[in-house]
Amino acid sequence: MDEGTIVHVDYELYNGEDGKLIETTREEVAKEHDIHQEGRNYTPMVCVVGAGQLIPGFEAALADAKPKKEIEVVIPPAEGYGEKDAELMETISFQKLASSVQDPRSLYIGAPVTIGGRQGIVTYVAAGRARIDYNHPMAGKTLKYSFQIVEVVDGEVERIHALLESTTGQTGFEIELNGKDITITLPQTMLFDTNATMTKFRVVTMLRESIDCGTVRFVEVHEDRSLSDHDHDHDHDHDHDHHEDLSKLSVAELKERCKARGLPVGGKKDDLIARLSQEEE
Repeated sequence: MDEGTIVHVDYELYNGEDGKLIETTREEVAKEHDIHQEGRNYTPMVCVVGAGQLIPGFEAALADAKPKKEIEVVIPPAEGYGEKDAELMETISFQKLASSVQDPRSLYIGAPVTIGGRQGIVTYVAAGRARIDYNHPMAGKTLKYSFQIVEVVDGEVERIHALLESTTGQTGFEIELNGKDITITLPQTMLFDTNATMTKFRVVTMLRESIDCGTVRFVEVHEDRSLSDHDHDHDHDHDHDHHEDLSKLSVAELKERCKARGLPVGGKKDDLIARLSQEEE
């Protein structure tokens, strides 16, 4: 597989020592091993061959792989997440550990914690002391991957789409090419993302690392929904009122109807019904 090729990969990641499944992109496998996550979208991972985005052992296996062929590879710690580093383990007082979490009763061996801005795992608690391991959770472990390249992405626009969707988790991008320059119209769902600025920065970084591109422009189209939504709601309410007995509505509900129609909201219930009925006629 040539360096820079963009591929979709289905895979399973196992603990190479006990055979336990850690991660998969295939939903049926997740269900079979009782690690299925409701609401998760199980889809192949998008990879750029030779980009250094994966652990070295998997990166090398991917470079040698052929499309549509299931491959198994065992990866030692040195080619995975590295050996355990003793300097990344710390013993602290249990009081300091307890003060770092909202509920000390939630602590247990293996619990993830954040101490001084560093994320780690509780590995030992006794005699008022606790040991925190800041190594990667899979450091020191032999891993086994079972994977298949299910698609090789061809075409410049298709390659950009694949990179955008894998980086943002969003779909619905519109792409325009002008030589090496890229114009990307963002989907409406991304306009309301509070992390959109950082996401766009990651997108530009990924594009420059993966394809030969020039200027990258983002276009945001903010549609005017206020008038159409109001008209739709008005028509819906008007049709609804025509078929219902307004006297069954509460005063508060009648006032809301009047307010939506631009009618006065003062007076008794009969007055509100009369205004709505007159407008309907």
